[in-house]
Amino acid sequence: MPSTADRPVLRVLTLNIWNRQGPWEARLALIRRGVEALAPHVVGLQEVMTFGDRSLAGDIAAGLGYESAFGEAHALGGGVSFGNGVLSRFPIRDTATVALPDAGAGERRSLLCTTLAAPWGELPFLSTHLNWKFHHGYAREAQVLAIAEAIATRYPVRSELLPPVLTGDFNAVPESTEMRFLTGLHAVRGRSFYLADCFAEVGEGKGHTFDADRNPYAGLTWEAPRRIDYVLVRGPDAEGRGKPRSCRVVLTEVEDGVAASDHYGVFAEISL
Repeated sequence: MPSTADRPVLRVLTLNIWNRQGPWEARLALIRRGVEALAPHVVGLQEVMTFGDRSLAGDIAAGLGYESAFGEAHALGGGVSFGNGVLSRFPIRDTATVALPDAGAGERRSLLCTTLAAPWGELPFLSTHLNWKFHHGYAREAQVLAIAEAIATRYPVRSELLPPVLTGDFNAVPESTEMRFLTGLHAVRGRSFYLADCFAEVGEGKGHTFDADRNPYAGLTWEAPRRIDYVLVRGPDAEGRGKPRSCRVVLTEVEDGVAASDHYGVFAEISL
């Protein structure tokens, strides 16, 4: 049987950082400590804010050896923007921000696309954040269709690029139509698509990333615990690239009543 055990491994982290809510400086210290301990090659961030030339992604990356990129979802006024971020140990070759449809729901969301100069080739790495309301599944369906189109157009299967990695807070459980579409289990509007859900393939347990029972900030919502944050990858290809090797929920610690975010992170290792 072929094996991916001897292939290089890409370490990926995704985290919705909950913008600057709560005790940000204490939360920032926990996030930075977690990133340093996990040592991911690449990080997808959501709910990133920028203030002129300053970015919350840059605050997380400071001194840890990462380049950073930001893609705006919408402007908040006064020179403040809200969107997605990417941190990379590899040089960031190019970036593009794709506006996602809101389907009349009134939320402006985006997809941040980057191409990274990894040691094994050019790596497409993406970060996104979809509509959050429970009854906005119709908007999320439109958004995942746009994401699939962006990936298929920018990073075609037969290109020389490494398998694209998509990270984000999708605000949708694995059983939802929008996530079933992204993972090849459901066609939407006559279209189908496929990415591997790393946690579904190699994770253990329920994998809740928004857990009102355990996270004090998620607890403010009274919502049921659920898995809504993902690391997805196209693969494996004929060489085993893009095969999930491990995946787990991280950044779950609460210290003196402070958690890193209202979401937990997801950390995955992927063969390349």
